[in-house]
Amino acid sequence: MSRKYNVAVVGANGAVGEEILRVLEEIDFPLSKLVPLASSRSLGKSVTFNGSDLPIQELTHTVFEEENIQIALFSAGGSVSAEFAPSAVKAGAVVIDNTSHFRMEENVPLVVPEVNPEDIAQWKATGIISNPNCSTIQMVQALKPLDDAYDLKRVDVSTYQATSGAGKSAMEELVSQMQDFFSFKLDESEHKAFAHQIALNVIPQIDKFLDNGYTKEEMKMVNETTKIMHKNIELSATCVRVPTLRGHAEALTLTFGCDVEASKVRDILSMAPNIVVIDKPFESLYPMPALCVDKNETFVGRIRNDNYRKNMIHMFVVADNLRVGAATNAVRIAQKWVEMEGDK
Repeated sequence: MSRKYNVAVVGANGAVGEEILRVLEEIDFPLSKLVPLASSRSLGKSVTFNGSDLPIQELTHTVFEEENIQIALFSAGGSVSAEFAPSAVKAGAVVIDNTSHFRMEENVPLVVPEVNPEDIAQWKATGIISNPNCSTIQMVQALKPLDDAYDLKRVDVSTYQATSGAGKSAMEELVSQMQDFFSFKLDESEHKAFAHQIALNVIPQIDKFLDNGYTKEEMKMVNETTKIMHKNIELSATCVRVPTLRGHAEALTLTFGCDVEASKVRDILSMAPNIVVIDKPFESLYPMPALCVDKNETFVGRIRNDNYRKNMIHMFVVADNLRVGAATNAVRIAQKWVEMEGDK
């Protein structure tokens, strides 16, 4: 009989935590016990898993040992991971962390299973595996097979990121502002999650600006791509918040070391793991956020050659940021860890 695991989900009632529970349920993960964890403010609340209500337990430094946790999935914010992940590791669990806190630490593998699953083997150095930024994950899934085929030299990307990337309160702010719009009260709406009104607007800022004029979100894409792909690819990003609830979209311009044909790019991506090509523009068929919600795949379309340079390709990439960009990737890491390390 295959081994089963005690799994903790930290931040179980957050936007990503809820998706982790749904993904674990859908794939029939080899669970012995699921332990939902959150702060003391969530005591008395519960989450639904496999048709049962599970009470949320308080996140403490001792709960991982008390519950004999082998896999701990963290999605409650960087400060929470910084404080409690070491306790989970000390108790013998592998931590799969969905925050940015550990991502660029040298001894912590940063993993997208379709791209660099071999890096999971480095987990023993710290006991932690990091989940990349949501916009990075869907992008590198598309980049990897093309880099293998054509030697990728440069990426220019503009993102169109949904409000859910900033959490539940940001989604609620968009809905509230739209309600105010239809009540002719939009000028009275408050904005706390974003620097400006998000309803009927786009905001060319995600996270704080740095001295180089890029935001932290944009530089995450630069630095994380290098670490994941083990290659110094030139990358420039402009990250934009748009008034959608779920699903990040990205317009990519890729420059290769040789001439490339769009038709061959379609073929390569069609065979890549967890990628779906939707590319019939004359039939108005292409990836859109509304098509990717609750899906575990990354969708690619609008694949076309550059008008002037034969070594450049343009494409549009869309994925559910709460799933592919967070929960699904974390669970896939756990699956791969079980496959590679679990029975040792």
